[in-house]
Amino acid sequence: MDALLAFAATLVSLRLSADLLRRYRARRAPEHAAWAASLAAFALGSGALAWAAAAGWDDRAFRAYYLFGGLLTAALLGAGSLLRAGVRWAGPAALVYTGIAVGVAIAMPLAAPVGGGSIPDAQAHLDLFPARMLAIAGNSAGTLAAVAVAAAGLRRRPLGNGLVLAGLAVAALGSALAGLGEAESALFSAAAAVLLYVGFVLPTRPASTPAGGSDGRAAAAP
Repeated sequence: MDALLAFAATLVSLRLSADLLRRYRARRAPEHAAWAASLAAFALGSGALAWAAAAGWDDRAFRAYYLFGGLLTAALLGAGSLLRAGVRWAGPAALVYTGIAVGVAIAMPLAAPVGGGSIPDAQAHLDLFPARMLAIAGNSAGTLAAVAVAAAGLRRRPLGNGLVLAGLAVAALGSALAGLGEAESALFSAAAAVLLYVGFVLPTRPASTPAGGSDGRAAAAP
């Protein structure tokens, strides 16, 4: 059952990521590409949980889970928020960070072989530098950027940005309760992905128009 729930969470996140990618292809808004990549990382992290729940944890499942869930998701989410705010260097920075993260996840030495039926504790298998330090930096910077941009835009997009903040809170809670098991962690990830997706695509509240008429145009989606 744990594997099925984690696999279902993978499909949900992949579907949402694909829709954001479609929006990027239609509008060429770079934040949509970064957000699509972040939700894809959500999905692949849940896929690693499904793999481990079905076959047991091993080094490969742990590396995949750490890469997508620990290194990439929050960092790419924050990059998308910065791009939404007009910080154009966030795109190249995210590409460089992603390359470093992939390299670290592949090459990082493990202090002990990974096994068992519960989500491994990174501290038991990874040295502080570089893998855990990179995860701390990526998660902290990405989350801080996403929270700051969403909070700054609450007045303009109260519902959309409020959902983004709720999604971030659910994702953080899921990380804090990772010891509950693969299915529970995957469900937290899926719930966070849904909240973030809806927050991303909700339209901006229409600006007030001069008295005596309306311009008749709908507000653009973010």
